Amino acid sequence: MPAFLSRRSLLCAFTACGAWLQAQAEDPLIAYVGTFTSPLQNMKATQVDLPPGNGQGIHLFTVNRTTGAMTPCGLYKTGTSPNCLTFNAAKTVLYSTNETDHQGDNEAGSVSAFAINPKDGQLTLLNTVSSGGKGPTYVSLHPSGRFLLVANYFGGSASVLPLKADGSLGEATDFKQDAGTIGPKKATNAPPGSFAFSGHDGTHSHMIAADASGRHVLSVDLGLDQILVWKFDDKKGTLTPNDPPFVSLPAGDGPRHFAFHPNKPWLYSLQEEGSTVVLFDYDADKGRLTSRQTISSLPPGFAGSNFCSEILVSADGHFVYAGNRLHDSIAVFAIGKDGTLTFVSEEWTHGDYPRSFNFDPTGNFLYSLNQRGDNIAVFHVDHKTGTLTFTGHYTPVGNPSSIVFLDLGKGG
Repeated sequence: MPAFLSRRSLLCAFTACGAWLQAQAEDPLIAYVGTFTSPLQNMKATQVDLPPGNGQGIHLFTVNRTTGAMTPCGLYKTGTSPNCLTFNAAKTVLYSTNETDHQGDNEAGSVSAFAINPKDGQLTLLNTVSSGGKGPTYVSLHPSGRFLLVANYFGGSASVLPLKADGSLGEATDFKQDAGTIGPKKATNAPPGSFAFSGHDGTHSHMIAADASGRHVLSVDLGLDQILVWKFDDKKGTLTPNDPPFVSLPAGDGPRHFAFHPNKPWLYSLQEEGSTVVLFDYDADKGRLTSRQTISSLPPGFAGSNFCSEILVSADGHFVYAGNRLHDSIAVFAIGKDGTLTFVSEEWTHGDYPRSFNFDPTGNFLYSLNQRGDNIAVFHVDHKTGTLTFTGHYTPVGNPSSIVFLDLGKGG
């Protein structure tokens, strides 16, 4: 032992190190929850999802890493319904779509950028720009980290927004208006007795996201019953129709959201009105989708109306989770070696109309955002079976729509 390092100094050093490690472990895990804060207006009579706007903006919570319980720790108030949230690559900036914002003659919505305080996660508005179309409902980060992809539901369009050096937003580098033949009011695969009808009154872009390479971008139009595929220029931030430019789902089924498998060439699409999950083989080089399996999101024997919502694949690639509204459940499917799905179980969401759900960073907990129930219910995830068990933890939030997590102890 060097002379200048006494046992006492070593003990102090180890004590200080232990205290530092404990402090790191206790750095907060923050949950950001986007909500509907004002009623949707000027809607067609066919619009069935009309949240009254019980939220207050973007709600912040600290998350107990052991129990999954959430405690309020902040609020960014806004009346424009920040309904979908995502981060920049460094997780220093949070972005929100503002669905009930109305800008210009076409009543376009907007997207906002917020700087995140690295100490406590609180938000400061950087700027807000137009989304180009009415009712933006989904936003995702392109893998390059330099662009946001936005789906405008009521406008039936998609836009690309560049990110500036400070994380703020630039004006759109591209805008695409969906067009084509609107699907029928009756879904091909609807359950017996279903009256589920939502988006087949016009074009409705419901989700947009890039594949892992970033070379292709997929966007869903519920009204057209199509998943559109685009080639993406990550220098210009522009979209060009792929060849072929889309893949069709069964008429009237209404594709809503999709999820890529984390390490296999498979994509799972969830149909809002048909209540189905469709497995596609995905050719990443050509950006082509080939359907291979269709399975109901509902338990055997179900009859009546249901609207699907969210779909996620577990990080280990073993399970698919699909949300059912009206049935108010999350269905769990096991993924076979060939990508096909087998129904495992369903879990009641302990609230009304689960609009979305998400895993915490560990994947140990799943959070169900029950829009009409004005609450978030927390479930423990069994990594071996995929099943969900309610933890007993509810969090009251008015009209919750989206939840994302930021681990401050890891710098995002």
